[in-house]
Amino acid sequence: MPEPIPDRRALLTAALDLAADGIPVFWLGRTKRPVANCPACPKADRDPGHDRETCQCLTCHGFYAATCDPDRIHAAQTATPGGLLAIRTGRPSNRVVLDIDPRNGGKVLPELMPRTRCARTGDDGWHLHYRHPGGKLAAKLRGHPGIDIKADGGYVVAPPSIHPGTRRPYRWVDHWPVIEMPPPLIAACRPAEAPPASTPATAPTPTTIGRGISSPDALLAAHLRAVARAPEGRRRNTLYGVARGVARMVAAGAVTPADAHTALYHAGRAAGQTDRDTRAAIAGGFRAEAVATEGSAA
Repeated sequence: MPEPIPDRRALLTAALDLAADGIPVFWLGRTKRPVANCPACPKADRDPGHDRETCQCLTCHGFYAATCDPDRIHAAQTATPGGLLAIRTGRPSNRVVLDIDPRNGGKVLPELMPRTRCARTGDDGWHLHYRHPGGKLAAKLRGHPGIDIKADGGYVVAPPSIHPGTRRPYRWVDHWPVIEMPPPLIAACRPAEAPPASTPATAPTPTTIGRGISSPDALLAAHLRAVARAPEGRRRNTLYGVARGVARMVAAGAVTPADAHTALYHAGRAAGQTDRDTRAAIAGGFRAEAVATEGSAA
């Protein structure tokens, strides 16, 4: 039996329909991985000053290339023949997707997951689409193995793309609207409370009002001052702790990932840290807060 061939016209129609609903889309390569950057577009860890959000390249920087512009969508598809259609998740699309993988024990839980827009993946999994509840979300659904949470800093493959491994299509299984997450599901999506990590005495205290950050610029400046004031021998650890705080600002939508990386990188270098140590401290801080910078697909 011949393998199914992706219908470029059907993929384009699906992409334009999503974009018309305000859902940013982009094109992957023939696998579930983003297209490689062009030579003029380095990854953020190599050039924190390169703004991925405003980059005009059609396919560089993975989900940062997602758009609702019909002309860019069409041109990007032409530039990636055989590519898969993908949705950028998180605040830009106001969408959180529960990626349920039965192979790792994942299953749909009707008592926790009310009926919403749903796709069947090409490897017999499920994608449940909900509106973003705001705030920070974990990478995994707490207490439920085999269920990943695709939100800020992530993306999912969209129907009618063909799974590169099974050669079966992703498909919508019904026409239910995307709904709000109920409180129990939101609670299961929140990161587990962790004991406070020891931080240098010079680390800033966040200033917040309610759930928001009262002054993102002031808080970011306070974080950066902590790096500048750290004593010699403590600067790399301080930069790591500050990177965690700034990563939380990124997760809250108070600063863009590109601005965060740029500010932290310059602060680290100004404090006498090597290029390698600066990048490692920033990457480690973001990783510890589960704030993704490149994303991964399902």
